[in-house]
Amino acid sequence: MSNRPFKVLGIQQIAIGGPSKARLKSLWVDCFGLAVTGNYVSERENVDEDIAVLGAGVAKCEVDLMQPLDPSRKPAVHEPPLNHVGLWIDDLPRAVEWLSAQGVRFAPGGIRKGAAGFDITFIHPKANDASPIGGEGVLIELVQAPPEVIRAFAALAG
Repeated sequence: MSNRPFKVLGIQQIAIGGPSKARLKSLWVDCFGLAVTGNYVSERENVDEDIAVLGAGVAKCEVDLMQPLDPSRKPAVHEPPLNHVGLWIDDLPRAVEWLSAQGVRFAPGGIRKGAAGFDITFIHPKANDASPIGGEGVLIELVQAPPEVIRAFAALAG
């Protein structure tokens, strides 16, 4: 797969779900020392999420600590516990167009604003006949990197 018109710059986030954010926070915030910088609640996405961060600058990574608003509803943000991995992308629309042409299956919803305010979309964890490439069991969030992140990664690459 040559001529890829975009770059994956780095990890933007990991999202971890559990029945209770309090239990997740006891490890990630109390023991590891991550700072909670925000909260996101969505009925449609069935999620109550605390956004914790580690690192700084281009090395900053979100660790989203999620619990379902209603454990009996879908999506079940706590199953599997490693809900998704987010990747910084330098040109999200071109990435979606190119990846779709390669047979990558995207989750419904298209490109939209995510909890942190960046444009996002998700690669479906499972392939199907129409789109034979999926996340092989892992939900993958593609996140449009802002200009300062793109410049910082370019500087690191030399």
